[in-house]
Amino acid sequence: MIDHLSTYTTDFPAAKAFYEAGLGSLGCEIQTEMIASWDPEFPERRMCAWGPSGRPVFWLIEVKEAIGPRHVAFSAPNRQAVDSFYKALLHAGGRDHGAPGIRETYHPDYYGAFVLDPDDNNVEACCHAPE
Repeated sequence: MIDHLSTYTTDFPAAKAFYEAGLGSLGCEIQTEMIASWDPEFPERRMCAWGPSGRPVFWLIEVKEAIGPRHVAFSAPNRQAVDSFYKALLHAGGRDHGAPGIRETYHPDYYGAFVLDPDDNNVEACCHAPE
C-alpha cells in the first residue's frame, strides 16, 4: 500500500549514519542521494533514500527546524533481525525506547524493538512470525 515515506532531520550526518546502521542490518541500502537545489528557501537541503534494489522507499530529508516526532516501523524477516536492528541503532547513537521483545498487546507473535533517532523519532523493527 505504501510506495514511499519520509522523515525529517536537523542533523543530516547523524541521522544518515543512524539509519544506515539500522536499515543496513535489515538488508536495505541507500538507493539515491541528492541536493534539493531547486528549493530557493534551502538550496543545499540534503536527501537520501533507502530500500531494496532500485526502490527508494524510506527518505531522509534535511530541514532547518525540527518536525516531529514521528513513528516508523520497519519489517524484519525474523526476530534475530529485530535484535540486530536494535543493537545497530544503539551503537549508532540511538536511545533505547523499548528493548526487543514480544508485544502481546498487538498480537501473540508480535516481536518488536524501539529506538529514538537523533531527532527523537520513534524507530521500530518488528516481526510478526512465530518464533
